[in-house]
Amino acid sequence: MAPPLTAGKNRVVLDISSMDLSDATFEVLKKRREEEELIGKCEESKKIFENLAQREKELAEELQRKREKMEGLLLSYEMSVKDRDTAQTLEKAKKERKEVIEKEAETERLKEEHAELKKRKEELLHQVERHSLYQDFMERVLKMTKFEDVEALTDHLENLLHIRDQLFQKESEAQEQADQLRKELLTLEDQHRLLLLQKNNELSQLQTELERTRSEAEIWERKWNHVQETAAKKTLLLGQIKMATLNLYELTGGEVGGEEGVDMNDTEMQLDKVCIPTERRDCQKKKVS
Repeated sequence: MAPPLTAGKNRVVLDISSMDLSDATFEVLKKRREEEELIGKCEESKKIFENLAQREKELAEELQRKREKMEGLLLSYEMSVKDRDTAQTLEKAKKERKEVIEKEAETERLKEEHAELKKRKEELLHQVERHSLYQDFMERVLKMTKFEDVEALTDHLENLLHIRDQLFQKESEAQEQADQLRKELLTLEDQHRLLLLQKNNELSQLQTELERTRSEAEIWERKWNHVQETAAKKTLLLGQIKMATLNLYELTGGEVGGEEGVDMNDTEMQLDKVCIPTERRDCQKKKVS
């Protein structure tokens, strides 16, 4: 790890008494992580910067060699302008000149990249400088704890952060489960309402059917009562007819019971016995008249 940079005259001084110690230490640990990442980026940028500088130097040397070679080719071209290999020499010179132009373009690009990396390096160094105050804060916090060094305090805070992340993860999972259960509950409530509505419709239909059945039952009950009343009247009338027939049979001299008599319940035979003499008398009256 690179040594912490000294902050400038505008460096901020933290007042521990104005902050909640727990939140502050977690924030410091977070900044410490960021500082380590920035230092790593600075080291990486430094290596890239050195490589670019070396590459730029090599390109400059190669470019100088190309220029010298091109100048030699041009001089050779001027000396052998009437030679039969003039075309080949000119083509080679053009090719060398094109390579020089390409090298110059690459050099310019590397210079721009070098400038960008230099700017980035300065920004990272500035961030490291700003974050260095948190190292001092950790040392001040260390004096208020039982830990022997900043690394032990950092490890303890790392464990606390890990536990907090686990608790947060469990809370998130519990919240997701609760949301899922709420969704399932809403689904069940919708299904229950739908089923209740369906059963209410069925109950309404059954009530309508029951009312219709009751109405039909009352109609049939009235008809049955009428049938019973009619049957009772006819039974009574039949009994009266039987009694009258039996009386009439006895008045006409008919015998009831015995070998020659008619059974008292045989109304048809009694009527036959009564009707035959009556028909004879009617015939005699017609003859006399």
